[in-house]
Amino acid sequence: MKKRQTKEEATIAVGMDTEEELQKEATMDEVEQGDYTQVTTLSFDENDPS
Repeated sequence: MKKRQTKEEATIAVGMDTEEELQKEATMDEVEQGDYTQVTTLSFDENDPS
């Protein structure tokens, strides 16, 4: 029997300052309760080395 997977889309409230919010560290209480999200930032360096 196949297990049905549900996909939840990440959402951020309209008007939320995403840069500031995503840079906040989780508190120890949030970490202990599992109430945090690991955030990975990908940056593209557009400088031309030549």
